Amino acid sequence: MPFEVQVTTRSAHAKAPVRGDLFDSQCPTRQLLPGVSQKMLSVTLQNLARDGLVARRVEPTVPPRVHYRLTELGLSLEIPPAALRDWAEDHMAEIERANSVNDAHADR
Repeated sequence: MPFEVQVTTRSAHAKAPVRGDLFDSQCPTRQLLPGVSQKMLSVTLQNLARDGLVARRVEPTVPPRVHYRLTELGLSLEIPPAALRDWAEDHMAEIERANSVNDAHADR
């Protein structure tokens, strides 16, 4: 039986919810997941719900609509990658200089 999935997340840059039907190939969020089948997406979302990272709510409609949202535990996962992104942005010039130096030595 077909069903719809709507996921609400919070962007690292914008704290407003981002919504999308992940089974709609035109959904911008879905386009970030090339090559992921609907079955794999369903299994992954169910596992994330089982792990307590997302909350799952099913609307008793035809077809059923399934909504997911990040739990507090899921939201806490945003902190480590955000810190890594901030570090990378702060040190990008140093990394690029190191790459240039190493590339120059490799060309010799």
